[in-house]
Amino acid sequence: MRALVHRYTLTDPGDVGVVQAAMERGELDPARIVAVIGKTPGNGLVNDYTRGYLTQSLALLIADRTGAPSQAVMERVPFIFSGGTEGVLTPHVTVFSVDPAAEAGADAQPSLAVATAFTRPLTAEDIGLDGQVEATREAVRRAMAEAAIERPEDLHFVQVKGPCLTAAALNAALSEGLMTAGDTPDKSMAWSRVASAFGVALALGEIAEETFDPTAMLRDFGQYSSVASCSSGVEVRVNEIVVLGNSRRWAGPLHIAHQPMVDALDIGAVHRVLEDLGLPAQPQLSADQRARLAAVFVKCEPDRSGKVRGEPHTMLNDGDMHAQRHIRGAVGALVAGVTGDTRLFVSGGAEHQGPDGGGLIAAIARRGEC
Repeated sequence: MRALVHRYTLTDPGDVGVVQAAMERGELDPARIVAVIGKTPGNGLVNDYTRGYLTQSLALLIADRTGAPSQAVMERVPFIFSGGTEGVLTPHVTVFSVDPAAEAGADAQPSLAVATAFTRPLTAEDIGLDGQVEATREAVRRAMAEAAIERPEDLHFVQVKGPCLTAAALNAALSEGLMTAGDTPDKSMAWSRVASAFGVALALGEIAEETFDPTAMLRDFGQYSSVASCSSGVEVRVNEIVVLGNSRRWAGPLHIAHQPMVDALDIGAVHRVLEDLGLPAQPQLSADQRARLAAVFVKCEPDRSGKVRGEPHTMLNDGDMHAQRHIRGAVGALVAGVTGDTRLFVSGGAEHQGPDGGGLIAAIARRGEC
């Protein structure tokens, strides 16, 4: 098997013509697409409908090209979109395809491996609670097995998109006497991210099952997954999961690495992950190096202490702009300054995803000798 990764700039979630053109020139086989991860130019909050709009646009395109119903496409392909391209960030999609005919040689280096999984539909009583944690854990393990990623240390990025509850759904659940995580849609989004992150951590043994305590969620921030990137939104009803790692059973020139980010200014983590991929930036990637960079994924969080390296920040107090929009713009600029690339997946809401007040960065690149 061989993983293929293509990035396309998409400024309008209703216009996927650049992806269609790639299909028409034979660059992209719609039947082999297994996942799409991207950024849309919305606000990234509960009412960000650009995510669902882009999902619909791409599902209809793939359906038209493959002859499959669009619903069947959405049940096969995770479309995981994060809204919010503040600052220098560029709306784009990263499309993952798999060539099942490619074979890795006996002495092959570990290459990029990708697999996906879906949980069962999650109810109001699952979201942000034990049901979502358990469903995510099992789905991540299934995806790892499918990707032939045998060791947790070979798994470098797990992207999850889960559901959240709207005000109407919350009111309906409460009127039925159901227990929900969070009493507002915004809090429901956070709890969904957290439950997904704990599910990933349990699947990888980052948190031991015998010591897992649900009361640690949104309380003990020393417990986290070092590879989980979790988002939530009203456009999904299940957890959609994409696992990315390296495996000797996969062929091709692509490989992936990740690093924790200790805070919003951790430019060292950006340099380290690029160095792990053979792309030392001095201080910014050259044009030739940048051509080898296939994708970058970042998870970040405003430090809940209200300070960055001892100095106060205003992100949590701003009544005009959501803190997640602040942090995406700030960290996006930091990473773009090193990579020289603005087509970055930078997502806020990093509770229990990397060190508290920081997050993580993962990147995919082509080997220099390829």
